[in-house]
Amino acid sequence: MTNPITSTLDAGQQKIAGDALQGTVVDLIDLSLIAKQAHWNVIGKNFRSVHLELDELVTAAREFTDQAAERATAIGVSPDGRAATVSSTAGTKGFGAGWTQDSEVVPAVVDNIAAVVERLRGRIADTGEADPVTQDLLIGITARLEQLHWMWQAQAS
Repeated sequence: MTNPITSTLDAGQQKIAGDALQGTVVDLIDLSLIAKQAHWNVIGKNFRSVHLELDELVTAAREFTDQAAERATAIGVSPDGRAATVSSTAGTKGFGAGWTQDSEVVPAVVDNIAAVVERLRGRIADTGEADPVTQDLLIGITARLEQLHWMWQAQAS
């Protein structure tokens, strides 16, 4: 099928922004899945607070996923959030199976958020000239994820 959505960006700009947005979509989908897996399996003395904070992370990741995917669509790039794409291209650290102590969940979440932020910062640099609108979106997502990263780190201290 030919592309039914045209872009105001030229082909080069569209490719740079589209690649950045696609990478962001898969990273955020995986982050939301990791947080949900942890949410269902966390145990320990801080269960309730960690359990609830994981839902906050899931909500943020899902909202950001939708924003990145809709931005991709707006510039004529079809986002791919299929499970196979996510599992083969996400840059997260992952999360194990089974019951997990809250004291293990917290550093795992910190590491996964940090991995996503690191890749986002590269995409921010990549999109600055090609598409400042996409760059602005990525900056906003990164700012919130860095805030969540700090809050999760504070629990480990």
